Amino acid sequence: MGNSGSAVKVCTDHQGGINWLSLSPDGQRLLTGSEDGTARLWSTADSQCHGHFQGHESYITFCHLENEAAFTCSADHTIRKWDVVTGQCLAIYRGHTSIVNRILVAKDYLFSGSYDRTARCWSVDKEKQIQEFRGHRNCVLTLAHYSSRDVLEEEEEEEEEEEKVSRDLLVTGSTDCTVKVWWVSSGRCYQTLLGHTGAVLCLILDAPNRELFSGSTDYTIRTWNIVTGEQLKVFKEHQGSVICLELVNRHLYSGSADRTVKCWFVDTGERIQTYKAHKHSVSTLKYHAGILFTGSGDACARAFNSRSGVLQKIFRGHKFIINCIQIHNELLYTASHDGTLRVWDIRGICKRNKRRPKKERSVQARSSQKGSLARLFNNKVGCMIQQENGEHEAVELM
Repeated sequence: MGNSGSAVKVCTDHQGGINWLSLSPDGQRLLTGSEDGTARLWSTADSQCHGHFQGHESYITFCHLENEAAFTCSADHTIRKWDVVTGQCLAIYRGHTSIVNRILVAKDYLFSGSYDRTARCWSVDKEKQIQEFRGHRNCVLTLAHYSSRDVLEEEEEEEEEEEKVSRDLLVTGSTDCTVKVWWVSSGRCYQTLLGHTGAVLCLILDAPNRELFSGSTDYTIRTWNIVTGEQLKVFKEHQGSVICLELVNRHLYSGSADRTVKCWFVDTGERIQTYKAHKHSVSTLKYHAGILFTGSGDACARAFNSRSGVLQKIFRGHKFIINCIQIHNELLYTASHDGTLRVWDIRGICKRNKRRPKKERSVQARSSQKGSLARLFNNKVGCMIQQENGEHEAVELM
């Protein structure tokens, strides 16, 4: 097999760039949210479009898919809930006064973050706002959620009498350079994490270890104790904004505008690998079975051996930035600002990796956000393909 892969299917139904791609928990469906103001539902069994959700009055910034319901948020300041079978709009959540750029569904809660400087909590079923989180001085870009039961000891919980009714906490990252932790029940700010000197673009939470990781336009990743708010480590080797994060087995992968991904050993802060070959910013990444998959502003997806850092395959075909990727049943799905959803067969790469004597076991971190993509690289910001000018990329032959 050569170094460049061809898509097994190209889905061209959208009339505008695709800003996000979500996979249902049961793996049966995919949801795409687009600049054309619509969302589409796709079957992973045949990669056909089985639903078209219309109703938003502006472009869709982000989407989230559950097994029985789909959620979309938009520049029209609203969030919508959809029936995945009938395509009917089941609820419209109104209250934000600017672009809603991120949503998160946890338990019976729907959380949202907006350019209006607030995050909000909604009842999923009652179409009603439960709480507003106000305190950031600029846009709320990214969200994470956890329960105090996951991180606090019993005696620590007893100190928080006011919050005993609900032990849920929301984490928000903002362009005001801060991360804030909020009690969901009261809307009270529990912690403000100070240290970044640039916008916080992505968050990932490791609740069992009481750790939160944040990536920023200040070129750093910071680790925080989620209970005390103490800053534990600063990872400084990137030369550009940190756009996306993935945590696997105490290894942290970070994608950056400096055209690289770096792998860090969380316990020591040591950088143990750098994945190069990208011609533009790394906009999204995902770890699967010992392989690191990346999407870039150069319109290519790539597969690296996570241990050696060797580039194993390049997936070419998109015309603009790849905004999001998903993996299911050894198929890679890439969603791009060019408006297409492409499906790639990765069985060969996965099979070859399984023959390696040392395997890496993927453990998903308890995070409400996996590899967040900054709005900075979505919505009206298309990235042209960069010409390679005859340069050759080192690859591992299959």
